[in-house]
Amino acid sequence: MWFGSFEGTRGLAPAAAGVDAASGPEPEADAMATLQGKTVFITGASRGIGKAIGLAAARDGANVVVAAKSKVPHPKLPGTIYSAAEEIEKAGGKALPLFVDIRDDAQIQTAMQAAVERFGGLDVLVNNASAIFLAGTVDTPAKRWDLMHGVNARGTFLCSQAAIPHLARSKNPHILNLSPPLEMRAKWFAPHVAYTMAKYGMSMCVLGMAEELRDQGIAVNALWPRTVIATSALNVLGGDALAQHARTPEIVADAARLILLRESRKCTGNFFIDDEVLAAEGVTDLSRYAAVPGNELFPDLFVDPPAGQRMK
Repeated sequence: MWFGSFEGTRGLAPAAAGVDAASGPEPEADAMATLQGKTVFITGASRGIGKAIGLAAARDGANVVVAAKSKVPHPKLPGTIYSAAEEIEKAGGKALPLFVDIRDDAQIQTAMQAAVERFGGLDVLVNNASAIFLAGTVDTPAKRWDLMHGVNARGTFLCSQAAIPHLARSKNPHILNLSPPLEMRAKWFAPHVAYTMAKYGMSMCVLGMAEELRDQGIAVNALWPRTVIATSALNVLGGDALAQHARTPEIVADAARLILLRESRKCTGNFFIDDEVLAAEGVTDLSRYAAVPGNELFPDLFVDPPAGQRMK
């Protein structure tokens, strides 16, 4: 199954000095005020979390590259690169819809070059595109293993590789991966070894590239929601019933925007959780993000619920 924006959950595991594990880094005084005029390249941006991040950037007046595979409407999945681009333009940004299969390194290189030629540079890469198939070892076909690793780990690596030379010219360059904290616990692997390996591959890119690119001032961080998020990917986990206990993609988008505004040289190597990012900025009432106000919220994959607390 191919989904451009599946994600959700907890657990800060900072890899950079100066980061508090409980709340993330404090807002920097010299951080950017908005993303106006910045160019943000988002994979899997035709729907869900990717599109929500694009819209959040657009409201600041950013240039948004909508990189995804959906050129024509899908019978079961909403949105195309063109419909997402239209929404981004209406929200106040400039959009460039590009058909990109991130398993194809030539397509990635072509898309990056098109983005730079159109907008004059690149400031942000959001590695959001993801494939999911939740099954045990015996029940996971080789083609599903290949798809998940090709999109999640390999695609993230190749997009980052192609973006780095352009990001190095930006004043505040960021790479943000929608991937979970690296917690090597059997409970996160046992139900779906192949999927966990693929998602952790994205997180391992954060761990390694943050240190590799530190001297260039390119921030590399991960962001993961604490709860399940109401996107089309929930069809894999529980569909409409589970969506009743989810938050909307906007909570992830708002958290992503705040991370991308931080000074890249002072904010790298973190595994952020959406609500903790918002709390660090003084936003603690998250009720507006509930898909169904008042319902109990369910934790997403790779996250433990808060001890003794009922999330609402």
